Amino acid sequence: MELTERKLKILQAIISDYVKTAEPVGSRTISRKYDLGVSPATVRNEMADLEEMGYLTHPHTSAGRVPSDAAYRLYVNALMEKKELTKEEKNIIAQRLQSNVNEFEKTIEHAATVLSEITNLTSFALTPNQNEDALKFINLLPVDENTVVMMIVSESGKISNKAINLKVPYTEENLQLLAKTMTYNYKGKSISQVLTDNIIENFRSDITAMSGLEKDVMPSFMKTLEDMLNVNLYMEGLTNIFDIPEYNDLQKAKSFIEMLSQKEDFTRKLMEREDGIIVTIGEENADDIMNECALITASYHVDGKLVGKIGVIGPTRMKYSEVTSIIEYLTDNLSNTFKLESGGNEEDE
Repeated sequence: MELTERKLKILQAIISDYVKTAEPVGSRTISRKYDLGVSPATVRNEMADLEEMGYLTHPHTSAGRVPSDAAYRLYVNALMEKKELTKEEKNIIAQRLQSNVNEFEKTIEHAATVLSEITNLTSFALTPNQNEDALKFINLLPVDENTVVMMIVSESGKISNKAINLKVPYTEENLQLLAKTMTYNYKGKSISQVLTDNIIENFRSDITAMSGLEKDVMPSFMKTLEDMLNVNLYMEGLTNIFDIPEYNDLQKAKSFIEMLSQKEDFTRKLMEREDGIIVTIGEENADDIMNECALITASYHVDGKLVGKIGVIGPTRMKYSEVTSIIEYLTDNLSNTFKLESGGNEEDE
């Protein structure tokens, strides 16, 4: 059976109506709402053909039809028209992101919040393993006579602060000397290289004049680097599902929340996805528990290097055109923001 232009127009109208209303769509609704130039009887026959071809399903409790996963896939691949965001929408996204660019992690978390608020879906942002992220500089800041804060900044913009309790007395001159020595030794080296090579031992042999200060600082330095390698998953708008008709069933909503609470499993699924904007619908998701969900992810970069992923998860009845356009614009802004930050924020040695 051929998927004619008329069938495609009817299918597109059904998808559009169902996404808006969450109600099964009948032939009379399509004939009344959409100027397709054909009779309700013709629409009804074409809908029967579309159901036979696997693009529509027929809920037991309704005379109407709803799109199948195959219909959504066809829509995303061939029928969807890219939604151009308004100037106001673009300004909102850009301004919200620019308002919080002091720290890499906070910026990513903020981006997930912005995405959830704009789409009214559950959003997430992932900062992946930073094995090859290079160190940019290290600073040691005095707090009181027994405490200093160590700040480590990577080339990607990731910042980690660690409070250290010292057993030996220090002077600000000693702190500055140790920080500059550490920056000199480690700048440009990847985190994994610092953790695995003999750089630490070589470094210790060069700083015997530090009065034992390095013995308190170096273990915290190593532990902080290990923490920087951890994958962080930020999730926002989890309760948005309660406003979605598909999740009026509390058991279904509970299953959705439990799925996303398994952060290690969900993080692994995200890390396995390819670069770029990827849309998986229903049974295209490998996990059975995600068979009724649509997952959209996009990658963001720092200086051209893949850094992490951001996206949304929700029902298959999703505004794909709108959501993908928002995600694309948001990730472009993230990448540009980090590019500007890393390019214009060099630390004096």
